[in-house]
Amino acid sequence: MLVWTSRGKLLVLTIFGLVVTVVFVAPIATVVLAALAGTWTGPLPSDLGFANLGSAVSGEQAASLSVSLQTALISGAIALIVGTWAALAAREAPTWLRRLTDAVFHLPVAVPSVAIGLGVLIAFNERPLLLGGTKWIVILAHTVLVLAYAFSAISAALDRLDPAYRQAAESLGAGPVRVLTQITLPLLLPALGAAAGLSIALSMGELGATIMVYPATWKTLPVSIFAQTDRGEVFDAAAATTILVTVTLAVLVVLGRLRGRAAVR
Repeated sequence: MLVWTSRGKLLVLTIFGLVVTVVFVAPIATVVLAALAGTWTGPLPSDLGFANLGSAVSGEQAASLSVSLQTALISGAIALIVGTWAALAAREAPTWLRRLTDAVFHLPVAVPSVAIGLGVLIAFNERPLLLGGTKWIVILAHTVLVLAYAFSAISAALDRLDPAYRQAAESLGAGPVRVLTQITLPLLLPALGAAAGLSIALSMGELGATIMVYPATWKTLPVSIFAQTDRGEVFDAAAATTILVTVTLAVLVVLGRLRGRAAVR
């Protein structure tokens, strides 16, 4: 609904600001304060410092952060490749097959991530595809979970592409491979960047499926944070969470800059 009066606009903006503060700003600010706190017995923390953050970037937590980054980058890349291929293939398929493909690729979104983790654990814990106890079962679970988002982003971008570009290239004698590599994929670069960023961000924070399948040698940072919270190490968990959020945002900023350059081209 449109708001025309100045008082009405002010009221809407005030309500919006309160919602954003309560839902987003306050929880994140609380985590950051807890990461800096030495003690917190009153309304505000005390003994502020960087000791907790120092611990979060060393030892086991640093190893878990490295595992999260590797898992996110590998699973994001696989999801991007498979999702792009599926979206391109579905465009040329009959309507019924396109709808079936869309339903299959969006299925992981419709079920709890714990169910995905359990399914992957059962399906790939026996030969000939024995992945249980290896890092690849974690990467596979993350890939399945983020694949739907990569597929959706590329499919939506394909729907917005002007077919005149492809038709013009084909009329000039370009074959399917040349049209794909020199016309379609370059036009999809911004969408590919967005899909990669979303996939990596989701993978970095994934816990439900990971906790079902991870081996002791491949523990992601969210799993370590969950374990710390369960042991009552709230300040250490807050510090690790702050590092996780910071690194994820940094990766998204880098991908955003790359996507911006691709869009300019």
